[in-house]
Amino acid sequence: MLKKLFKSFRSPLRRGKHPHSTPEVLNSSQHPINRGEISRYAISVVERLQHAGYQAYLVGGCVRDLLLDIDPKDFDVATSATPEQVRAEFRNARVIGRRFKLVHVHFGREIIEVATFRANHPEGDEEENSNLSSRNESGRILRDNVYGSLENDAQRRDFTINALYYDPATERILDYANGVHDIRNHLIRLIGDPTQRYQEDPVRMLRAVRFAAKLDFDIEKHSAAPIYKLAPMLRDIPSARLFDEVLKLFLAGYAVYTYELLVDYGLFGQLFPASAAALKHNPDYTDCLIRNALANTDLRIQQGKTVTPAFLFAALLWPALPARVIKLQERGLPAIPAMQEAAQQLISEQCQLIAVPKRFTLPIREIWDMQERLPRRSGKRSDLLLENPRFRAGYDFLLLRESAGEETGGLGDWWTDYQDASDSERRGMIRDLSSQDDSAAPRKRRRSGSKRKRAPGASGAPKPAAGE
Repeated sequence: MLKKLFKSFRSPLRRGKHPHSTPEVLNSSQHPINRGEISRYAISVVERLQHAGYQAYLVGGCVRDLLLDIDPKDFDVATSATPEQVRAEFRNARVIGRRFKLVHVHFGREIIEVATFRANHPEGDEEENSNLSSRNESGRILRDNVYGSLENDAQRRDFTINALYYDPATERILDYANGVHDIRNHLIRLIGDPTQRYQEDPVRMLRAVRFAAKLDFDIEKHSAAPIYKLAPMLRDIPSARLFDEVLKLFLAGYAVYTYELLVDYGLFGQLFPASAAALKHNPDYTDCLIRNALANTDLRIQQGKTVTPAFLFAALLWPALPARVIKLQERGLPAIPAMQEAAQQLISEQCQLIAVPKRFTLPIREIWDMQERLPRRSGKRSDLLLENPRFRAGYDFLLLRESAGEETGGLGDWWTDYQDASDSERRGMIRDLSSQDDSAAPRKRRRSGSKRKRAPGASGAPKPAAGE
């Protein structure tokens, strides 16, 4: 398909690591982009900036996706105008960001993001005296507001497939880094030296995986080679930023493939170390549960249904939880308090790496807590659990555990039937449980002279809901 789309264009197969200063130019007859497919607001922003005397282009992911016949999620603009100059042109614009200043131009619910052309960062003393650009000792860029030319901007972009500029006025594409060639060959390739580019921003390793999964591309071998070694640099990334990146990785409709790539490149363990340890010690169960959860997430996204990050994180972290619960029970804690204590510890450790907001950590704990409560169905407990606002999420999570091969004694089927049963049928199901418990309980010899009666169900704390 792509060969047909670009049949009249022949890009030289350069193997150099740097983009060329003179771009390859694709005229309207040499590419499949139709102006009518582009947001009219994005075109309006570009044309207004051009009429004001600035260079302006649609850039990056929107151009790439249009070439691949994918509907762009949003439209970004690159321009020679500074953020303040862009702001002066649009009343509906707002300058945002500190590390990387951008302008958001608002058109109702649609936002067109405008970025000024960036240049490479100064080195040595010049950089130390600059308040516009800064790196730390490992080479990571802390601020990125050094402005430059269009050619500079192309050189400092991360991947070749994102260094494509489209001018809606002339309908031409400017390709500075052989991005069209890599699109045709389904390759994710970094611009420049891969090690240096990852050191500048380790999140680029996650972006490489995300684009590879989204587009079903391969990461070019030289761009892939340093990832495993540099993966620990993700620990230096602010935890709030990693939370945003994890949502992009797993809530875009291709979470299963993303997970596979993260594991292959040693990135999953940097994001979820406790779960990676569980994957090593109990690979079949852990891998199956995570895959099933992510497959369900992908399906819901494809069906246009909502997905809550709480359920996603509950599944990603769950395999590390049961062993901690067992250890706490062995120290004498009852099942539910042991579950709550282990959950608190695990979530606290995870939030040091990925800053999961409290609005999600609370539901995570409630979903896990429900796993200890769902087996307790005697008396009125079953009806009270049905009324719990977290019942549905807890029930779905129970089915997820069973789908991974966890033995629960038919608990999932029981709750499925209970939800559909009438009141009289429910009472019968509870009586059946009581009779099963009575028949299963061994008779105990009464101690002579003992007047103390043993409380029902006091034969010891139950095991955690999920065994290993």
